[in-house]
This record gives sequence, C-alpha cells and structure tokens, in this order.
Amino acid sequence: MGSAKQIFRPGSLITRYESHRGRDWMDHPVRVVQDSGDRFAVLLSPGSAFRFHDHDHPLGPHPWRRHPDWRGPEVLQLYRMDTPYSVWMFFDDHRFRNWYINFETPALRRLDGFETDDHGLDLIIERDGTLVWKDVEDLDAMLRSGRLVAAEVLGILSAAHTVSDEIRRGERWWSGWDDWTPALIDRTL
Repeated sequence: MGSAKQIFRPGSLITRYESHRGRDWMDHPVRVVQDSGDRFAVLLSPGSAFRFHDHDHPLGPHPWRRHPDWRGPEVLQLYRMDTPYSVWMFFDDHRFRNWYINFETPALRRLDGFETDDHGLDLIIERDGTLVWKDVEDLDAMLRSGRLVAAEVLGILSAAHTVSDEIRRGERWWSGWDDWTPALIDRTL
C-alpha cells in the first residue's frame, strides 16, 4: 500500500485497482491528468487492458471477466479523497457526452496507483442537467450476494441522496473541469 501523500506526475501511467475488502479483483492502467494530493484526475482510454485476480477471489469471477479491455469511450475520472464516489466525464470523439457519478469506496492510494470498489449504483447527469439513476437494482443483488452489508447500502444511499441534492442546487466540486476535453491532454500534461 502507498502513502496518502503519494502524488502522481501528470502523464504517468498508474494502475486503478478494483479491490473488495482488501483483495484485488481487477486492475487496469489509467493516465494521470492532474494530482493535487487531495484530488486527482485520470484518463481511461479505449483499449486499457483489464487484468483479473478472480481465480481465488471470494466473490468469484469479476462481472466484467468476459471483457479483455475497456471498450467504451474516453473517460476522465475525477477523485476526491474521502468521497464515496468518483465523477466520470464521458466523451465521444473528444466531445462531451455526459457526467456520471460512480458510487464506490473512497480512493485509497498505493505506490503504483489507487484502489476503490465499485458499488454498482450510478447517477448519469445528461447534457441538459437531467438526472438518471442507473443500476439501482444492483444494490439489492449485492446485498443478497454478501458483496455489501446493510450498513454499506445505507451509506451508499445516503451519499446518493447528498450528491443528488448538491447537483440540484448547482453545487459540483468538479465544475472546474466543465470545459476540459481529451483534446487538451497534451497541453494538460
């Protein structure tokens, strides 16, 4: 495990680990765009290869096991330490598509990257500001399977309520990224 004071240099490749209760389940590379210590931004690019650690994982095969790599669009992922979600900015051909709140454990830094654990629940913020909940039913399935316990589900729902209220009030800690696009990557790095 790395130190919380570890700062990653813009342009460097680091590893994003999906780790459940201290056991790695999947990882893949991301490129650092910015890191201020308490907040950092990474870019997930198409073709980022997934590596799975599920041969002896208590949860069994990772749900994305059939995918060898990220097949989606470019995604800027924004993390704020001690926050139970990350904010993703999706792009199609360098053009903004939508914001996406990914509820997960707060990022924990490692020497070569960071770890988190996806909780399934997501909130899409469409270009016009419409909020669309995604994968709400996953919380129940994760509770039944033992991946989450009741206290965790209540914490996730509390975080979801808080962030959706903040968005409705126009309070977005990530608003400074509104004009960023992957086309700026060379100037950003």
